[in-house]
Amino acid sequence: MGKRRIVKKTGGGIDSGKKARALSRVSKRRFENGILHIQATFNNTRALLTDPEGRVAATSSSGALGFKGAKKGTPFAAAKVGELIGEQAGILGVKTVSVVVKGVGAGRESSLRAFAGKGVEISAIRDATPVPFNGPRPKKPRRV
Repeated sequence: MGKRRIVKKTGGGIDSGKKARALSRVSKRRFENGILHIQATFNNTRALLTDPEGRVAATSSSGALGFKGAKKGTPFAAAKVGELIGEQAGILGVKTVSVVVKGVGAGRESSLRAFAGKGVEISAIRDATPVPFNGPRPKKPRRV
């Protein structure tokens, strides 16, 4: 017979320990204007806050917050990433940001809305999603 194993479901929500660790690892540099890069793929959402020269000040992703599997690509997980980056921006003293959004994932808009809800002014939004020129090679014609 053997012992019964109990399987716990994980990946349901944000891990508070990982959030606290992310907030403690904020850069000591202070700047007023910044650039927020959001990369939203189907499987994950990543956010990166830089100063105007492009030096990274804060970064986070759905996976870094404790979301696992398919839940990483959800708008809820992306909103939590946006909130965390917004809190880090407040610690750094950032007043305005210009946003560069890349990718076609579900978290594009929700991460941006959550970030804006933390009191940082958004001056511009730019879409930098790569678009293929030619695409993949087409299938060869069917021989009957």
